[in-house]
Amino acid sequence: MDTLSGSVERITFYNPENGYTVLRLRPEHQRGIHGVPKASLSSDGLATVVGNLPEVSPGEFLQLQGQWDRHPKHGSQFKAEVCEQTLPATIAGIQGYLGSGMIKGIGPKLAERIVGKFREDTFEVIERNPERLLEVSGIGMDRTGRITKAWEEQKQVKEIMVFLHGHGVSTNLAVKIYKTYGDKSLETVQQNPYQLERDIYGVGFKTADRIARALGLPVDHPSRIEAGIVFALNEMINEGHVFVPKESLGGRATELLEVSADLIAPALDRLAQADRIRADMVPLNKNSSEKGSAVSEAAGAYSSSVIYLTPLYFGERGVAERLKTLASAVSPARAVNQTLFADEQLSDEQRSAIQMTLTHPVSVLTGGPGTGKTTCLKALITALETQDMKYALASPTGRAAKRLSEATGRSARTIHRLLEYSPIEGFKHNDENPLDLDFLVVDEASMLDLLLTNNLLKAVRSGTRVLFVGDVDQLPSVGAGDVLRDLIDSRVVPVTRLNTIFRQAAHSRIITNAHLINQGKLPDFSKSEGDFFLFPAEDAAAAADWVLQIVTERIPQKFGFDPVQDIQVIAPIYRGPAGVTVLNDRLQEKLNPPANNKPERRLFGTVFRLGDKVMQTQNNYDKDVYNGDIGFIRSIDLIEQTLSVNFEGKPVTFDWSEADELALAYAVSVHKAQGSEFPVVVMPIVTQHYMMLQRNLLYTAITRARKLCVLAGSRRAIGMAVRNNKVAQRFTALEWRLTQNKDVNRSAA
Repeated sequence: MDTLSGSVERITFYNPENGYTVLRLRPEHQRGIHGVPKASLSSDGLATVVGNLPEVSPGEFLQLQGQWDRHPKHGSQFKAEVCEQTLPATIAGIQGYLGSGMIKGIGPKLAERIVGKFREDTFEVIERNPERLLEVSGIGMDRTGRITKAWEEQKQVKEIMVFLHGHGVSTNLAVKIYKTYGDKSLETVQQNPYQLERDIYGVGFKTADRIARALGLPVDHPSRIEAGIVFALNEMINEGHVFVPKESLGGRATELLEVSADLIAPALDRLAQADRIRADMVPLNKNSSEKGSAVSEAAGAYSSSVIYLTPLYFGERGVAERLKTLASAVSPARAVNQTLFADEQLSDEQRSAIQMTLTHPVSVLTGGPGTGKTTCLKALITALETQDMKYALASPTGRAAKRLSEATGRSARTIHRLLEYSPIEGFKHNDENPLDLDFLVVDEASMLDLLLTNNLLKAVRSGTRVLFVGDVDQLPSVGAGDVLRDLIDSRVVPVTRLNTIFRQAAHSRIITNAHLINQGKLPDFSKSEGDFFLFPAEDAAAAADWVLQIVTERIPQKFGFDPVQDIQVIAPIYRGPAGVTVLNDRLQEKLNPPANNKPERRLFGTVFRLGDKVMQTQNNYDKDVYNGDIGFIRSIDLIEQTLSVNFEGKPVTFDWSEADELALAYAVSVHKAQGSEFPVVVMPIVTQHYMMLQRNLLYTAITRARKLCVLAGSRRAIGMAVRNNKVAQRFTALEWRLTQNKDVNRSAA
């Protein structure tokens, strides 16, 4: 094979799924010697390298083995088959490596001074005599310590990477592993690779299993069986289920692990003994029985053996018990003075809703857009303030809380902030330290997952009235459970459903079409003016082209909306030409193209660039940012290896190894858009999306739009979504538990 060594100049393409990479390399030896054909280099002296490589970064030095090849379109390429990440040997290479940002704390200028002082001995000095760095101007004790620490960390990570790269683990995950386990990283990985899946975000079962198999761990090893079961259970929980039928879980785990079914039951027993799972007997299909109180102890007759993750088991029981306790509390009835609402233009339906909320300990207010939920809340707040009642307004997400605050003119907080969450101490407000409130309003309640609801209800003292407000026809929560729907279906608390569209709202075709869709009717596209449009496209590629043109040209030119700040693309799926991933890449290229004055960095397969619109994809309690928060990259520090994101005026700094918590947000999924409103929503919808075309998904997407909604796709696809009103049933027993006279705790056989 031919050999090629040099420093990575830039990454042209990287596929994180298989590692296929196209990069530009500056060879250490050029001018047609040392095996590098001069004709193979571009005019700027760079070689194109392709192949399945570990995730590398600009500035890294590679030793490659492979073959030179000529591509009919792209010209000369080096097809790499073996890749080794090493340290450069030449002075220019050493300076380029140090100045590339590979070593935290060293930038190009400092690298030039260090290499100017120590020449070929630079790495030897940093490795063995770091105190000599003090001889370089501008380096003091503090900077020396930081450089030494960064060098040692980089060296440790390199050792881990040598072991992990052959198993498809990226550089950034190797950094995470080192940060988690420190000097014991390699030992931990080798002793129990499945520990990675439990401890490190971004390492899944399949990666851990690949490492374990390479280490010779047998397929029937107890650790492997247990990890596979928990992985299969988590996969279904990530789909919104609270538990999994024991039989289904066993089938999934057996198929995943490719082992005998006889090994599953003993592993379940071990997991139960370790208190990682709980077994119970519950009815599986809540629609198989009559609703409400008719669901009785007889439910046990058709109960099935199911498996919970332990926190979800206690969470579901806790929510049911606390709701029943709150709902049965007897508190002094407060007369509602109707003159309070004399200045409010309230319908009888709304007045009745307010009366209900003030006279019942727990209640629900639901309804579609334009039916006056916010008007009700304003009138309710007036009543609470007139009666000097202590109240709080809360929402599951930051964006929803901001909207609630803007709509009511009163302070609203996320549930985490209301409960004063701390990463070290947990929720400050709980059953031992409840909230000092007479009344609690929880908005966007369709987004409440089971665990968040449990923590919220723990902090509500008996006698506090609670009102859940939300649109039950939207998609359910991203997390496990279907709390609002289960609460309504249980009939254990009074529910007001607002149905009348108010005159002001009736002028919006977004609102009228949303209600048509919710009634199983096609939206009206007959008018050429208004706030709701369809651009016809029969396939995903054509729809994607429309989306780009609509976002970057048509809407800004016709309506004056900013394409980044005001317009949000929402897509039903992630894959394909009109999916979230491809649309993000195309919109980033169009709306925030690369430039010399815009630093950027490829991390976890995504190019993050100064000015990019990004979304937080998981709750990070340490940083006080949460799944679904949208912000903008305001700085990228190539020397300190950090990027700073502005979330609604709050700057948050991420190390590069934490960047897998972020995703580009020029386009987002419908689920990720829940609880948010945007001035403009643009949505591709084509028949290729058939797996996700559901009425509540389309309804949720278009109700995110405040001023303008544009669909790019086909009437046939829209019709498919409107007709498909089959709400995906989640495995949840909350409704059943709410209707029991006493909670049943049977252990599964």
